[in-house]
Amino acid sequence: MAHKRLGRALGMATAVGLLAGTAFISPANAAPPLTKEITILSAPAVQTAKKSTHNTTSKAERKRVDGFKTPTPKWFNCSPLAPGAQCATVKLPLDYDNPRGAKTEVAMLRIKAKNQKKRIGTLFVNPGGPGGSGIQIAAAAPDFLSPKVLDRFDVVGVDPRGTNFSDNVRCWKNLGVQGTALDGMNVPYPDTAKETRAFVKSSKAFGKACSTTGKPLSASMSTAEVARDMDVLRRMVGDKQLTYLGFSYGSYLGTVYANMFPDRVRAVALDGVLDPVAWAGTSSTTGTPQTQRIKSGEGAEKAIRGILSRCKKAGKDYCQLAGQGDPEKLYRTIMAELKRSPLVFSDPDYPEYDYALTAAAQTASLLSYMYDPQGSTMVDGDLTFVLQMLQDRAAQKGTTFPKAATKTKAPSKAKMTVARKALAKSMRAVEAEEKAAAKETSRKAAATGFAFPYDNSPEAFQSVLCTDSRNPAKADNWSRYAATASISAPGFGQLWTWASAPCASTTWKAKDEDSYKGPFTRRTKNPMLVVGNYWDPATNYSGAQKVATLMPNSRLLSSNSWGHTAYGTSKCVTDAMDRYLLTKQVPAVGKLCAGDVQPFTEKLDDFADQRRKSSPDRQLPPVVPPLPGALPRT
Repeated sequence: MAHKRLGRALGMATAVGLLAGTAFISPANAAPPLTKEITILSAPAVQTAKKSTHNTTSKAERKRVDGFKTPTPKWFNCSPLAPGAQCATVKLPLDYDNPRGAKTEVAMLRIKAKNQKKRIGTLFVNPGGPGGSGIQIAAAAPDFLSPKVLDRFDVVGVDPRGTNFSDNVRCWKNLGVQGTALDGMNVPYPDTAKETRAFVKSSKAFGKACSTTGKPLSASMSTAEVARDMDVLRRMVGDKQLTYLGFSYGSYLGTVYANMFPDRVRAVALDGVLDPVAWAGTSSTTGTPQTQRIKSGEGAEKAIRGILSRCKKAGKDYCQLAGQGDPEKLYRTIMAELKRSPLVFSDPDYPEYDYALTAAAQTASLLSYMYDPQGSTMVDGDLTFVLQMLQDRAAQKGTTFPKAATKTKAPSKAKMTVARKALAKSMRAVEAEEKAAAKETSRKAAATGFAFPYDNSPEAFQSVLCTDSRNPAKADNWSRYAATASISAPGFGQLWTWASAPCASTTWKAKDEDSYKGPFTRRTKNPMLVVGNYWDPATNYSGAQKVATLMPNSRLLSSNSWGHTAYGTSKCVTDAMDRYLLTKQVPAVGKLCAGDVQPFTEKLDDFADQRRKSSPDRQLPPVVPPLPGALPRT
């Protein structure tokens, strides 16, 4: 039965929406003003690891998890997914309160340590999401992990219950019914009354379907259940304590595990960290949507403002937009124009197709660019092309583009041809990436024996999100919450806030009574490493600050870097994380790294050469941002 039944396509993610982040910035620890260089900061000091009694696993959790018999996996060759990879599935309790009851099948992939004689143990990895594939990130481990880590650890990725190659949660009978129900959520966020009504209708249908057809699995997918699964699998591979590397939402999984099983922590490294209190919610914050509480919108707003500020300072020889006027004023004007009226155009090479660029779609594109450490260049190029097309639209209509925003005239026909082609290509890129990922996955799956009858990525994301957290009662009110979020984070605030609309408590009634809501203050037996990136557009730097402050045996490593998560962006941060995983040694208090790539440091003519020179020896980890439908970073 095993692998013939395994879940959704590796690397596929086609749903609705985009990202997530964190809160908690005290005056002492706040990020610097964007008009000043960030290097004037020192990393905030946090509580250091003190020699004292650590917390232990509760009696209730010992009974739940330790009472379940250790599984015996039957590893099989799955080299089509990664050279030398082994895969297996095991059956774990659907409900750990009833370990002899119903089971759910969980899939995993292992890359064995190159030096088995000096093997330390197993490194469990998670790419984020929720709903990201542990199998995919483990398969990519040889491309992004350091050789010394690959030498000493077996690397294991687990597809969390309900997702990917594991038994799938399904809230609808087939893709046709699913597509009809979710049709109103086919925009990054609703920006008109008609779109809002459709989005709310689909959000309600989502909650009702997962609270009926999706059960019992939809009510058994909280992060706490995944943490219990991981503890059983830790025991299965023969490790007395857990070694773990979690990115993005994977940071929350690591935080929950460390608080549920504090005496079973060997080394837990969290990169791109979510504020756990905001993610889970409290009785006093239930009236605010989860994806607004985590302050991801504010993180993205900080990142875009940082890029535009650097653009202005660098000047037109380094940043195209600086040659058109004040970059931030131009950005605000562009977004206001798109909100007033979408930009409709065609690609000169494909004149039969029309494209309509809305403010919501532009926000989503900018956010996706900013996941990349070199995203500032893509932001600059994209905004420059959109500006030129808006100028041309104004000229064609005989109107004047706001003079306060730009000091340039309408572009020439030649420039417009270039702009239309580039922008159309950009808008096709996501669809092309999805199709390419699906095709490659189907090829590998067929060679391995996996089957993919149903894309459950929407259910996979929401079933974790909604069972983990407290949320307001009615989806109808999400437009009001989004409007509030737009004050501090225009566009990005709405995008993040609407992602949790299906979690409205009057329609999402699939509850997990054993989900973990805190506390997040346990002292682990060994130190934890918490890594925060100042300019992360998805997981706000303040989330790392919050975890490092809450967890008494943790250490904060800060990085003045760009993109989503920090591992692989500089030798400084990568070496510190590798050293910790190998030796349990945390960096010095206040350690601050800097990303190898910083915005607009090379002249525009030299960018092609600069991009080659700045490329790391290894790829960046395929992290999945915490938004529905987000693809792994490639």
